[in-house]
Amino acid sequence: DSIKTLADEGGPNVKGLRDRALIAVMVYTFGRIGAVLGLRKGDYYPNGKRWWVRLNEKGGKLIEVPVHHEAEEYLDEYLAVAGYGETGEVFRSFDRKGKLTDKALLPVNALRMVKRRAVAAGLLESTCCHTFRATGITAYLTNGGSLEKAQYIAGHASVCTTKLYDRRSEVVSVSEIERMVLRGGSGRLEGK
Repeated sequence: DSIKTLADEGGPNVKGLRDRALIAVMVYTFGRIGAVLGLRKGDYYPNGKRWWVRLNEKGGKLIEVPVHHEAEEYLDEYLAVAGYGETGEVFRSFDRKGKLTDKALLPVNALRMVKRRAVAAGLLESTCCHTFRATGITAYLTNGGSLEKAQYIAGHASVCTTKLYDRRSEVVSVSEIERMVLRGGSGRLEGK
């Protein structure tokens, strides 16, 4: 929910549509910011009845995955207004006057956008572009996705790396806390 709030913060203007699409692609593809910002015309393409993305990940690894319906909706809304850059960039920058340019959005500017939106949405200051990778992987696994498929989608060479992004164990439920029972001597404080 907090990621959805973050994605929806920008409003219906071009910059807001771009930011929402960028966040959605990062979450739903588990893509690194460099790979997502590297998307060009032709890397978002129809394959049968679905749209797919081709991400050029670390080490030159190409990952091709179907686009989640929500990310597809956000990308389509953004591209309908913005189109592609002169050399095919999907995610483009804005100049100082707020006009969309033909230049690709830089990772540092994407990070600034994420930080700005995180503060506005009341998220942790540590929220960064890579947060969306862990969020996507965790949500996928929480909803029954397999670790092996998550590994493929994320482009990891080892399932051990994918496990590092799984945040399910960080969620502590009330029932877990209520397991602590201090009676019958088991909770006695020991001292000198």
